[in-house]
Amino acid sequence: MSKKYICVHGHFYQPPRENPWLNKVEMQESAYPYHDWNHRINAECYVRNSASRILDEEGRIQEIMNNYAWMSFNIGPTLLAWMQNETPETYEAILEADKQSIESFSGHGAALAQAYNHLIMPLANERDQETQVIWGIEDFKSRYGRFPEGMWLGETAVNTSVLEMLAKHGIKFTILSPYQAKQVRKIGDKEWKDATNAKVNTRRAYTCKLPSGNEISLFFYDGPASQAVAFEGLLNNGEAFADRLRGQFSNTEDRELVNIATDGESYGHHHKLGEMALSYCLNALEQDEDINLTIYGEFLEKFPPQYEAQIIENTSWSCYHGVERWRSNCGCNTGGNDDWDQKWRKPLREAFDEVREKLIVLYENQMQQYTRDPWGVRNKYIQVILNRDNENVSTFLKENFGNELSEEDEVKLLKLLEMQYHAMLMYTSCGWFFDEVTGIESMQDIFYATRAIQLAEEISGESYEPDFVESLKKIPSNIPEYGSAHKAYELFVKPTELDMIRIGAHYAISSLFEEFPEEVTLYNFSATTKASHYYEAGKQKLIIARTEFRSDITWEKVDISYAVLYMGDHHLFGGVRQYISAEALEELHNKMAEFFERGNIYEIFNLMDEHFGNHNYSFWHLFRDEQHNIMRQVMESNLRGAEGAMQQLYDNTYPLLKTFQEINMRVPARLKLPVEMAVNNRLVKELNKKDCNFKKLELQLKSAVSIEVELDLVTLNYLVDRRLTEKMKELQNNPKDLKRLEDVNVLLSLLEKTPLNPEKWEAQNITFGLKAEYYREMQEKSEEGDQNATQWVDSFQMLEESVNLVIE
Repeated sequence: MSKKYICVHGHFYQPPRENPWLNKVEMQESAYPYHDWNHRINAECYVRNSASRILDEEGRIQEIMNNYAWMSFNIGPTLLAWMQNETPETYEAILEADKQSIESFSGHGAALAQAYNHLIMPLANERDQETQVIWGIEDFKSRYGRFPEGMWLGETAVNTSVLEMLAKHGIKFTILSPYQAKQVRKIGDKEWKDATNAKVNTRRAYTCKLPSGNEISLFFYDGPASQAVAFEGLLNNGEAFADRLRGQFSNTEDRELVNIATDGESYGHHHKLGEMALSYCLNALEQDEDINLTIYGEFLEKFPPQYEAQIIENTSWSCYHGVERWRSNCGCNTGGNDDWDQKWRKPLREAFDEVREKLIVLYENQMQQYTRDPWGVRNKYIQVILNRDNENVSTFLKENFGNELSEEDEVKLLKLLEMQYHAMLMYTSCGWFFDEVTGIESMQDIFYATRAIQLAEEISGESYEPDFVESLKKIPSNIPEYGSAHKAYELFVKPTELDMIRIGAHYAISSLFEEFPEEVTLYNFSATTKASHYYEAGKQKLIIARTEFRSDITWEKVDISYAVLYMGDHHLFGGVRQYISAEALEELHNKMAEFFERGNIYEIFNLMDEHFGNHNYSFWHLFRDEQHNIMRQVMESNLRGAEGAMQQLYDNTYPLLKTFQEINMRVPARLKLPVEMAVNNRLVKELNKKDCNFKKLELQLKSAVSIEVELDLVTLNYLVDRRLTEKMKELQNNPKDLKRLEDVNVLLSLLEKTPLNPEKWEAQNITFGLKAEYYREMQEKSEEGDQNATQWVDSFQMLEESVNLVIE
């Protein structure tokens, strides 16, 4: 058997992007046509690696492969939690890949754990290091159903205390950069050999003997080959990728492991179609008799380390200066802003350290009446983070604090633990990685710090924010209009900060545009309407109501009354306050209803000021997604009148536009722009119809092409692909339905005659699955003389050709 082994590792990770008050990623316009960057990167990378294409010589799909099942990988726990809720098909494919890998790699799974939220472990205190490791392990066990053999460290940042923590909790190995090795020797030898500056032999496993007497295995990845994948275009060609890995072996007969490690996003997000290069490479290596495709756990069991290594303390894979990138102006940056510096990094970490230390004191003082082991309880809190169902949270509270807790105690304890949770999230490494403190990554960490501070103030009644604000004023920004992190904090963080009354305000305003049931879940809050009165007159709407809210995170409750007046467009005015009494609410209701029926709007405003004081809210207090939804409704309403005028302009000027084209004369912008708007708007509306008429769509597209209209292809391709996927899923649910199969073919044939070019990715997956499950059966029936089966086989082959699959 060959002694040459290859392992490809992908570190798949995105920083947590959730609004810390809602536990939800809000809309990010820069990710269009996707809702946010997580969704976009999932579409470009994560889901694609679960069903990646291998092409034949003619460029047709001959195989679809789950890359995760044939590589080593880790996926950040916070990213997996997002996937579980938002893209369950990707999540399930990843878990299934790990199960498949156990069958392929001698009982070892491809997935590795990760220290929980990607903070820089050497810069964390010992308690946080331990919680990060425990949470990473428990998160992994809850998802993959097994104990992790290895653990990825954020930015591979390491020192001896971090390795001690991994070994203490049963982690067998981790992966490091070759530049993190200090010295090596064969086990039993006395003399160490210098391994600095990447002189370490990366083609073997090492053990690291720790001061405690524990040991942990280390793999140092192949630096040049990993660099070529990430930054030098090696993913442009799958065959070249495989050849490069084969070429990393020495010319000896020794047993060797070539292993590379890169960001997993290289495979599809950073490099378009990179996942296909990976599939081709893995498939080629698996079929190569001279190569053994493996993963770290399998290799370690078969070939225990014969060499030991020592590491350079406080190092990482992405900073030449160790871990300074996350605490100083060391010079490491992402480039492109030569006149910027990163002097903000040190004061940002100092600001967070100051917050952390204050919250440690508060946490220990408040916890001492409930438990002797507050930090042990925090380590167990991952049980709640993974499952916030009431029954599970109740069990956690009883097991750790007994059965005598009051509701007030329960809220207080959950707030204390959430405070600690966010106090660790604020150290997520991306906050220091990039060039500017007001960038979204650093601001996200400041969001988490703000949430931790808010909880501390609610628990203690003391004020923690002023000192934090003073710290932010000392953090310089490279952007003159900000000057410091404090200005960005005031602009972006404070308007987003929520309390229970603000949650009520959002619900109150939204209830004018969406009919909520009596009981509803709104993000991570539960709402129960106790009374509601609604009035409408033309564009104007009025609601007066009482609703009880409960946080599903901290179990805090608030009973509110509110009134909201809508004046049309985005003009709305509301008041919210804690509920006083049925009499007070009924009096407010009667007066407002009377004034509304009379059309006396100013008196309603006066009543709001009188009843709600300064607790007044407007459109600007809605959460971001709801702002978008309401603005979309308002825009659609306003555009209805304009659409007719634009359509009339298009109809009237179509012959003129044709003439411009025939005489090769440039169309004036004042004519061209409204026509293009009319055409694109009409196409989008047709694609959004439940009963989209694809023949009509084809005619509209032909007309647009004939006058050289600039189509919004990003939007149109996205919408067409969505409609095609819907048709394919109907076929998937009724696979032998010839009519549905023919309908799909008609649509695909129609699209070939237009400028639209949908990705067809999901259509290809479904076609490939149907072929594997039904094609042989239908072919046999056809050979037996079944005419319907013959038509099905012919139509299916047409489908295969249209979606670029190999036809048998």
